Amino acid sequence: MPRVILAPIFAVWFGLGITSKVVFGVTLVFFIVFFNVYQGVKEVSPVVLANARMLGATGRQLLRYVYLPSATSWVFSSLHTSVGLAFVGAVVGEYLGSAKGVGYLIHQAEGVFDIDTVFAGILVLTMCALILDFIVTRIEGRLLVWRPSASETERL
Repeated sequence: MPRVILAPIFAVWFGLGITSKVVFGVTLVFFIVFFNVYQGVKEVSPVVLANARMLGATGRQLLRYVYLPSATSWVFSSLHTSVGLAFVGAVVGEYLGSAKGVGYLIHQAEGVFDIDTVFAGILVLTMCALILDFIVTRIEGRLLVWRPSASETERL
């Protein structure tokens, strides 16, 4: 089922309020993040896992010190895509079924051929998306301090 068809369905189920937009955004990005986390857990080095088990790590310690650090880099790689996609999903939800918001403003401006307002709305959305990506990048830099930077890695 195409994503454009899902937005009106969520509006019918959850109303025209913020809930339908949040559910639509979460639905758009859930599988992207889920499968990246799954891949991150699958990519745990068997040597590191065997060494941790040999040293007597419990299941909880394995989760905290082996699996979560492995999955974290995968989560952040998917978050760069997912944050923007969720943001676009919320705006599309506003565009198709809402009584307020930037998507609604763009939709109304299109109806009266007010191109200045349409471009202003798009500019505001672009700036918000860039700010969200910057925030994700900063959080990634704080949480993944153990990862070597590009200058520390070996050149091919």
